[in-house]
Amino acid sequence: MLAGTTGEWFSLSPPERKALFAAAAAQLKGRLPLIAGCNAFHVDEVVDLAEAAADHGLDGLLITPPPYVRLNEDDTYAFYSAISDRVRVPICVYNWPPGTGWTSASRSWSGSPARNGGRHQELTGKMDGFVASAFGLNDRVRVFGLSMDAFGAVLATAGVAEGTMGAGAVLGRDQPAFYDRLWAGDVEGAVAVGQNDRRLMRDWFTSDLTGKFGSAQAILKTALNLQGLPGGIVREPLRPCRPTAWRRWRAP
Repeated sequence: MLAGTTGEWFSLSPPERKALFAAAAAQLKGRLPLIAGCNAFHVDEVVDLAEAAADHGLDGLLITPPPYVRLNEDDTYAFYSAISDRVRVPICVYNWPPGTGWTSASRSWSGSPARNGGRHQELTGKMDGFVASAFGLNDRVRVFGLSMDAFGAVLATAGVAEGTMGAGAVLGRDQPAFYDRLWAGDVEGAVAVGQNDRRLMRDWFTSDLTGKFGSAQAILKTALNLQGLPGGIVREPLRPCRPTAWRRWRAP
C-alpha cells in the first residue's frame, strides 16, 4: 500500500505521490500487489493520481470518501461511481469512519463503484460494522479487514472476508503466517500467531483507532525505528512520539 494513512498521503503533494508510485513500481512491480492511495477531495484529483498509478503498472487504487466533507450516502455513491467510470485500475473502497465521518451501507455498493473489479476495505474499529459489510457484500466484492483472532479465522475460513488491517510493517511475518496457517488447516496456530497483532492494536490504539501516545503514523514509525528499520519521521502537522510516552510500550 502506497500513500495510505500511515504513509501520510495528506502531507504529500500530488507530484510526490506520483514519484512514490514510480519508485515502488520500479522496485516491486510483479513481486507483490501494489495498491496506490489516491485520496483527494475532488474526482479530477483522484483520477489524475489513478492515471499515474495505472501508467506505472500498479495493481489497484485505495480511495476513501473525501475527508472532512461528510458526504451523505447518495453523494458518496456518486463520488465512487464517477471515479469508476474514468479509471483503468480496480478500486478498493476504503471505509474509514474516523477520518471521513461516514460509514458504508452495504446496499450502496451493488452497482457502479464495484464495476471496476471492486474491493471493500474496512477500518471501522467496530466489529459489528465489519460483519455487516462482510456478509452484505461478499457475493459482489472482496471484503478486507479481518481481525487476527478466532473470530477473524472463522470469517476467513468461511470465505466471508479476507485480509487484515493492522501493523504488518511492524510485525513482519506474523501477518502472512496467520493466513498460511489458516490455509494449512491449523486454526489454533493461526490464532496463536495473531496474538501479537491483537496485543499491538489493543495496547497502542483506542477502539476507534486513535493512537494512545501519539498519532498512528508516529507510533508505527517509532516502532520501525526502534527495530532498526527505516521508519523515518512524521511530517507536520503531526508530531513525533515523546520518548517518555513510548518507553513503557514495546513491540510484541
